[in-house]
Amino acid sequence: MKLIVIGGVAAGMSAASKLKRMNPDSEVVVYEKGGFLSYGACGLPYYVSGENDDYTKMIARTKDQFEKMGIQSFLHHEVVKVVPEKKQVLVRDIGQNKLFIDTYDQLMISTGTFPIVPPFPGVKLGNIHGLKTLEDGIHLKEIANQDEIQDVVIVGGGYIGIEVAEAMLHLGKSVRIIELSERILRTFDQEVTDMAEEELIRHGASLNLGEKVEEFLGFENVEAVRTDKGTYKADLVLLSIGVKPATKFLEGSGIALASNGAVIIDREMRTNIEGIYSAGDCAQVYHKVMEENTFIPLGTNANKCGRIAGANIAGKHQKYVGTLGSAAIKVCDLELGRTGLSESEAKDLAIDYSTVFVQSADHPGYYPNQTPIWIKLICEKRSRKILGAQAIGPKGVVLRIDIFAVAIHNQMTADELGMVDLCYAPPFAGVWDAVHIASNAVK
Repeated sequence: MKLIVIGGVAAGMSAASKLKRMNPDSEVVVYEKGGFLSYGACGLPYYVSGENDDYTKMIARTKDQFEKMGIQSFLHHEVVKVVPEKKQVLVRDIGQNKLFIDTYDQLMISTGTFPIVPPFPGVKLGNIHGLKTLEDGIHLKEIANQDEIQDVVIVGGGYIGIEVAEAMLHLGKSVRIIELSERILRTFDQEVTDMAEEELIRHGASLNLGEKVEEFLGFENVEAVRTDKGTYKADLVLLSIGVKPATKFLEGSGIALASNGAVIIDREMRTNIEGIYSAGDCAQVYHKVMEENTFIPLGTNANKCGRIAGANIAGKHQKYVGTLGSAAIKVCDLELGRTGLSESEAKDLAIDYSTVFVQSADHPGYYPNQTPIWIKLICEKRSRKILGAQAIGPKGVVLRIDIFAVAIHNQMTADELGMVDLCYAPPFAGVWDAVHIASNAVK
């Protein structure tokens, strides 16, 4: 049996590795458009900032290591067409600029996403960059460390934009974030994002919210960004407006795609065409609380679903239990974490819900260095079942969100979680932990 994997970062290499472990005699061929396999792209902002000084630390396994496992990997090779009726793919060798055909028995599509770049006037000027691949990170770090780069404009206030803003503040740059909507990090609710915005401003960032970029100004390199409200000096621009599934090459193949281009799969990672699987940021994923497919491009989902795809390609019938969209981000001196439904998602699903937003602390005040934790819960009103949780604070936040993720995964109510036997010792938590206090505040 021959498996071709299109895309060799998270989901693709998880699938390839799982299949090879279960079926050592299978032939596995990977085509990767970029120059690296199996790396943690979420670490890129911390490489740019210098907090990680070696990009190879982000690489889980190298091409040589995969080859020793019996996985053939071809870097700088882009699949440009899939022909399911012939079980063929058309591949472009980017270095040689040559096309060739390869055949498969089973196919795994794991091409991830590509960054959205609107056709702004001047967008092709020098020093306007995205941050998606390891190559992007290496290049951005080289530019950011130049002494003449002082004024940095971030277009987009999502996860990557905010992480890069923090990286640039760490490097001593003047940072401005321009965001079209009225607040940043919109997967979080406003109680949390208000505090994150205050933290960025406290550390010297300028926030231009509800502002639309209209053009980039300059000669060879960008010199300024013009919006509908003003013009701002810029030596470097990072575009982080959002991403779309990298699936344009599948159009006309018969493989079912959602309206945003994401591959439609079932909980076994199967597409609508037998023998073709997909997972990762290019595909939809089943949401455990929503009980339907959605688009949540996260490395956690990609690795789990890739592993399941590999097992199922080997003949199993494993189903993904479902994502909760659990995610975290560091914003200067604050941790933010979230899991399950946000309030806006609960509203969109017409759920009869209630919310609480409470302040507690990471440990008792009689032990040194107590810090506050703010927690928001979204619960089903009748049953008091926890549907979502968000939190923010200087420390101890994200691991508590993990507790809420386990509770939501197991459909626990606030009353049940409010009495769970959690650890207590003054250096770590109170006799009533922040998790208890938030859960017991639900009315």
